[in-house]
Amino acid sequence: MTRLFRIAAALLIAFIAVVPLALAQNYKPEYKLSTVLPPSYPWGKAGERWAELVKEKTQGRINIKMYPGMSLVGGDQTKEFSAIRQGIIDLAIGSTINWSPQVKQLNLFSLPFLMPDYKAIDALTKGAVGKQVFQILDKAGVVPLAWGENGFRELSNSKGAIATPADMKGKKFRVVGSPIFIDTFTALGANPTQMSFADAQPALSTGAVDGQENPLSVFTGAKMWTLNQKFLTLWGYTADPLIFVVNREVWASWTPADREAVRQAAVQAGAENVLAARKGIAGSDNEVLKQIEAQGVTVTHLTPAQIKAFQAAAKPVYDKWAGQIGRDLVKAAEASIAKR
Repeated sequence: MTRLFRIAAALLIAFIAVVPLALAQNYKPEYKLSTVLPPSYPWGKAGERWAELVKEKTQGRINIKMYPGMSLVGGDQTKEFSAIRQGIIDLAIGSTINWSPQVKQLNLFSLPFLMPDYKAIDALTKGAVGKQVFQILDKAGVVPLAWGENGFRELSNSKGAIATPADMKGKKFRVVGSPIFIDTFTALGANPTQMSFADAQPALSTGAVDGQENPLSVFTGAKMWTLNQKFLTLWGYTADPLIFVVNREVWASWTPADREAVRQAAVQAGAENVLAARKGIAGSDNEVLKQIEAQGVTVTHLTPAQIKAFQAAAKPVYDKWAGQIGRDLVKAAEASIAKR
C-alpha cells in the first residue's frame, strides 16, 4: 500500500510539473502590444520595458512584440480599446483619453483643472478611485494591471503667448478624439479640430492648425518648435494616466504563475514610466523647460489667478461631464485630491 502511495505521489508531482509546460506549449509564439508612441518617448519606452520584463520573468514563455503608432488599428487611437476586447490586440498601454469614448468614466481624468499637481494624479491612481476605475475596466472586458503616465497636457501655438481665455479666441487647435476636449476648447473660445497625432504634425507645420495640447515629453520628443510651436503655456488643465491591460481571453490562457509574472512586470514598467514621464518636469527639476526655451520657445507660466480664469470659463464643461462620468466617482476623486 505504501509503495502504491509513493508511486501515486510521484505521478502527481510529475503531472504538476508538466502541466505548466504543456500549457506554455499552447501559448502564441508572439503577443501583440499596442502603444501610441514609439520607444523614443516615455510611453513607448514603457511598452518596450514591459515586453522585456515579461520575457525575463516568464523565462521566455511569453514573447511580446510592440506595435507603436496605432498600427494595429489603422492609426485610429479611439479604436484601440474595442480592438483589445475583440482580440485584435493582445496587450496595450493605453491612454485614458483614447479609451474614454468606450468607457465614459475614463473622462474623469480629462475634466478641466481637476488635478492641480502630480500629488493629485497619484491620489487618484494609487488610491480608491484608481481601484474603482480598474473594476470598471474589468467589467468592460479587459484585465487592467498597472498605471503609467503620459503627463500633464500643456498648450502650444504659433500665433502668440496665451495667458487668458481671450488669447485663445479664434485660434485653431488640434485636440484628441474625445468629445470632452471639443467642449473644453469651445468653451475657452478656441476652434478645436480632432485629428490623430500623425496627422497633426504636418497640419501644424503648414499652419493649417495653429496649436495643440500635449505633455512636455511629447512636445520635446516631436520637436514641436520645428512645427511652428513657438509659444508654450503651462496650464496643466488635464493629465493623461496610462493603463497596462491584457485581453481577457489571452489572460485566461496563461498559467496563474505567468499571469502574476506579467502583472509584476506591468507594475515595474509602470513605475519606471512615471519616473521617466516626470523627469526634468516635476518639482524643482526644470531641465526639460530649459531645453525648450533654448530652442527659442516662449514659455508662459500662469499665475494662480490666471488659472482660475481658465477654470471659471471651463466650469460648465466640468459640470456637464461630471454628470456623464458619474457624480459619485467625481466626488470621490475630488475628495481624494483634497486629502492629498
